[in-house]
Amino acid sequence: MFTIYGVYRSRASRNIWLAEEMGVPWRHVPVIQHYRLGDWAADGAPLNTRSAEFLALNPRGQVPALDDDGLVLCESLAINLHLAKRHGGALGPADVAEDGLMTMWSLWAATGVEPHAIEVLYNLVAKPPGERDAGLAERSIAALDAPFTVLESALEGRGYLVGGRFTVADINVAEIVRYAAPAKSLFENRPAIAAWLEQCHARPAFQRMWTTRDAEPA
Repeated sequence: MFTIYGVYRSRASRNIWLAEEMGVPWRHVPVIQHYRLGDWAADGAPLNTRSAEFLALNPRGQVPALDDDGLVLCESLAINLHLAKRHGGALGPADVAEDGLMTMWSLWAATGVEPHAIEVLYNLVAKPPGERDAGLAERSIAALDAPFTVLESALEGRGYLVGGRFTVADINVAEIVRYAAPAKSLFENRPAIAAWLEQCHARPAFQRMWTTRDAEPA
């Protein structure tokens, strides 16, 4: 049985979604980001990314982390690629070619989409109004135009990113594209992306993860 460390309101959501999809036994240990606490070192403070117990597992002090039968991994996308290959059945690669494609799409999203998409999220909705940077939001939306065009082309007529089926590649990319959802203009003329993201988010495993995430303190 593997263990996922991290609260739902973190990139652990990607790993929890996949775990829900796989339907295999797993364990969850909530670890909150230390910066979300007033005093992370106080007596009675919840398990957090500066707690000695967690640092003994992951000296980097970041969530999520994974313990899979003694193999400890961090980096949410790498965790998902590993879990899908080891436990995911059809969610993982059927062969070396699919393995390469799933890795490619995950890294593409991490490097080409997430840095801009997260700024869209922060500066359109997540930050308090007085702290938002409208100019940065506009530049980030503009920077996403080219990668979203690539993604639209990849999804047209296929529905999913790899192998004509829903896989870990869709989870990894969808969880990053989700950050850009407040920028409606990015989706208006890209029906393949809009339909794909809607299908991903309609999945029961995502809905279970999201319901629990919504119930978790912000």
